[in-house]
Amino acid sequence: MNKFLVCSSLPFAAASQPRIVQASLRVQEDGVVQEDGVVHVAGHCTKVPRNVNMDKLHNRYLFSEISRREVQHIEKYPNAKVMSLGIGDTTQPLPEIIASSMAKYAQALATPEGYRGYGPEQGNKALRKAIAEVFYQDVLVKETEVFVTDGSQCDISRLQLLLGSNVTVAVQDPSFPAYVDSSVIIGQADDFKGGARKHGNIKYMKCSPQNNFFPDLEYASRADIIFFCSPNNPTGHAATWKQLKKLVDFARDNGSIIIFDTAYASYVMDDCPRSIFEIPGAREVAIEVSSFSKFAGFTGVRLGWTVVPDELLFSNGFPVIKDFDRITCTCFNRASNIAQAGGLACLSSEGMKAAESLVHYYMDNAKILVETFTSLGLEVYGGANAPYVWVRFPGKKSWDVFSEILEKTDIITVPGSGFGPGGEEYIRFSAYGNRKCILEASKRMKSLLS
Repeated sequence: MNKFLVCSSLPFAAASQPRIVQASLRVQEDGVVQEDGVVHVAGHCTKVPRNVNMDKLHNRYLFSEISRREVQHIEKYPNAKVMSLGIGDTTQPLPEIIASSMAKYAQALATPEGYRGYGPEQGNKALRKAIAEVFYQDVLVKETEVFVTDGSQCDISRLQLLLGSNVTVAVQDPSFPAYVDSSVIIGQADDFKGGARKHGNIKYMKCSPQNNFFPDLEYASRADIIFFCSPNNPTGHAATWKQLKKLVDFARDNGSIIIFDTAYASYVMDDCPRSIFEIPGAREVAIEVSSFSKFAGFTGVRLGWTVVPDELLFSNGFPVIKDFDRITCTCFNRASNIAQAGGLACLSSEGMKAAESLVHYYMDNAKILVETFTSLGLEVYGGANAPYVWVRFPGKKSWDVFSEILEKTDIITVPGSGFGPGGEEYIRFSAYGNRKCILEASKRMKSLLS
């Protein structure tokens, strides 16, 4: 948890000794800082003003808040056997071919022949080529359009730097919170509206069972940038070819750019598209971000990529790829050589086979969770093309359900409202866990809800 040294407007001699306090904080007009109703005072303050956009973030980052509550629960019940169906962190060991490749590369760095330092900021040429060939059949995307990075979430922030503060943004509701939070930090959003539970100047496109989890795009009619994730986190819905064609056509007519997040594309088990570039015309309106984290277990290794097509242009005709290349060179000094060695091994035929076995393992977990909640008579979505199960608890606040489940079963989940107002009444359950954990969690949930 981040900590901050906070200051009061009181004279230095009258102030108490500096206190270190937890985020999140609120500053009153008189300079006194409050956290959860408690006033904190301290000593010396600099003359550097705070980024005004940071104060527009109305609470902690979702997963940090969940971690905080987990720690509190463990402190309260030190003997509890806590199980996590919350954060989407992979749990199964890396395939041997991938781990050994990274180990060999690391060991070679200790030799004159094997040592390597800086390389191209855009990534290892062989890995860029492999990504284009394996995921795009070397037809939909060219290797020169692939930027190898340290993960899709990091690229979301770098894309925000690329786009700047003078654009309007639309997001699926519910959706991954980093889209909104990064928009707030960069200055694209207005203050948080507590009643609506939305930030001004951001278009929230509701995705629910009533519209088959595909939004009414008219809500994005004034949006320059459309963040779209498929399969969606948290709902698990994978957009169909027809839906994505509608999205691409809308972006072309509206003059928008789509930021298409495919972090869970490898979990698609039917004929839904795995890439936005499968849709005609998408190369002129879309950027795609993706990751090795979920399909190859790289959550701790950190490796991903972003595709920026040559045809994608700003309103003045300037190629977006040229500016993104500059952002990459200025703000990022390439992904770890060791991680890229693992990525190359992953994209070999043996590596892909091993990674696919991990995907099927987690999807079998998802099937168990779906069957569990369906047997309890609950509305259950997801779990078919994504490792997340989206369960509705009608008439209940999602944070209240989160707390009840944690208190009574020692299971960590994610409240749906953390993904946006459209997630209220829902809980997201992650299938990332070992089989024994999933089975025990299912047993506990049946005991609670039967």
